[in-house]
Amino acid sequence: MSTVAAALPALTANLALELAPLRVNLIAAGFVDTPLSASLLGSDLEKRRDQLRATLPIGRVVGPADVAALAVHIMTNTALTGATYDIDGGEQLVST
Repeated sequence: MSTVAAALPALTANLALELAPLRVNLIAAGFVDTPLSASLLGSDLEKRRDQLRATLPIGRVVGPADVAALAVHIMTNTALTGATYDIDGGEQLVST
């Protein structure tokens, strides 16, 4: 993880305090199966998908609809602010 990425949760929390009552949250996505992922991985895409299906606790690859559903939830629940939401299918919980 880069230094900038590691600092984002703290920045999000501080911005939530500074900009209140505006709400600030962070969606921290892991691998998401998108056309961009496909173009970056090329011929290794299916291998990566298989690896994730075999190791992720959810047993499938995270897709754009998963991230969109989280974003809608965060936007509609007005009690949420200053938080980081990991959406990675549980990847951070397992050794891959």
